[in-house]
Amino acid sequence: MSTELLEQLIERISGVLRHDTRAQLSSEGLQPVQLEALAYLARANRYSDTPMGVSEYLGQTKGTVSQTLKVLENRGLLTKVPDAEDRRVTHLRLTNRGRDILARVRPAPVLQAAAKQLTPQTLGALHDHLTELLKLMQQANQNRSFAQCVGCKHNSGTETGEFWCNLTQEPLTTEEVQLICREFEAP
Repeated sequence: MSTELLEQLIERISGVLRHDTRAQLSSEGLQPVQLEALAYLARANRYSDTPMGVSEYLGQTKGTVSQTLKVLENRGLLTKVPDAEDRRVTHLRLTNRGRDILARVRPAPVLQAAAKQLTPQTLGALHDHLTELLKLMQQANQNRSFAQCVGCKHNSGTETGEFWCNLTQEPLTTEEVQLICREFEAP
């Protein structure tokens, strides 16, 4: 398969997902980029749940992200929480209402329906291949990976079975290592 055909296939899949997302969001009065911000924040760890993290993940300007976050905050879908140690840092937390909306529209119903018709082996292979493609594209474009801490070179286990971030020199919870981090680096 040529890269041109691969790109067309990915664009078409993306278009179907966008259409389904818009249909799901119409009753909420939200735009797809606002849903993308909510989805990112639901998976982001404490080092990444900031306006800058959202901006980097979405590939949007600070101004665009600021407007997106303002809409989400005004609609009661997220709250801003100052960092306990560094007041210059603001963390973004989804409200229960934000989590409820996200749970209703993600994963996209059209994707769920299609995935049910694939075998577990096909789904697993598709996941592995798309993950590899994303990784290679990010490397080629020199973008941050935003992957789970559990697979990061900075993450190490302690003698008591807990997790430790060697970059920040802080302990990590079992839940945190399953979240995505903007500081992720492959081993």
